[in-house]
Amino acid sequence: MASSVVPASSQALTVIVTGASRGIGKEIASLFAQAGYRLLLTARDTTRLQQTITDLTKAYPEAVIHGQAADLSLSQEAISFGRWCLSYGEPDILINNAGQFLPGSLGEEPEGQLEQQLAVNLYSAYHLTRTLLPDMIQRGSGHIFTICSIASLKPYAQGGSYSISKYALHGFTQNLREELKPTGVKVTGVYPGAVLTDSWGDFDNSSGRIMEPADIAKMIFQAAHLSPQACVEEIVIRPRLGDL
Repeated sequence: MASSVVPASSQALTVIVTGASRGIGKEIASLFAQAGYRLLLTARDTTRLQQTITDLTKAYPEAVIHGQAADLSLSQEAISFGRWCLSYGEPDILINNAGQFLPGSLGEEPEGQLEQQLAVNLYSAYHLTRTLLPDMIQRGSGHIFTICSIASLKPYAQGGSYSISKYALHGFTQNLREELKPTGVKVTGVYPGAVLTDSWGDFDNSSGRIMEPADIAKMIFQAAHLSPQACVEEIVIRPRLGDL
C-alpha cells in the first residue's frame, strides 16, 4: 500500500497538482489524497474539477481537498492560482502536470499552434513555479515535479510544436534543478511514453500496449518519499514494448 512509505506528518503537508481533473493528474491526486495529504488542485474546466474533488472526497473522506479552476496558459491566472495556493501556507510538493497535445508537422500545422503549445505546456509551469518558489527556498525544502514527455527527448513524426514545447519544458526543468541544488528544494523531470489519457481518444488498450495513468502517479509518489539527501532527477518510463 502507498501509505506504508508516508511519513506520519503527511497530514500537515500540502501538494499542488495542476491538470488535476483527469488522466495522470487525477491519479496523482488520488494517491496523495489516500495518503492523507492536503491537496490544492486546479484545471481549466470548473465542472470537471469539482467532480474530481467530489469523487476524491467520497473515496477518501478524511482528505482535505481544495480546488480553483484556472487557465494556466495565461500568466496572470497562473500567478493568481499560485498566490491562492500560498494563502493555505507553504507548499511542500508542486506537480506541474497541466498540458495539451496538438499533433502536427511544422510545415503544415495551423498558424499560432506553436504559441499555444508553449503557453499551455511551458509558460504554465514557468509562471506557477516562479510564484511558489520563494517560499520553498526560504523554508529550505520542497519538491517540484514537472511532467515532460519522451517528446522532450526524441523527435517523432507529427510531434511538431508539441515536441518543441516539451523540449523547452525539459530545458526549464534542467535549469531549475541546477539552480536549486544548494537550496534544499528537489526537482524531478518526468518523461512518460504513451499513457492512456484523453489524448488517445477511443484507443483500444485491451492488449495493454500503452501505460496507465496510475503507472506514472506511482513513480512520482515513490520519488517524493526518499530521504532529504536523495533526489530522483529524471523518471523516464515507457511501455514495456517500447514507443509506438
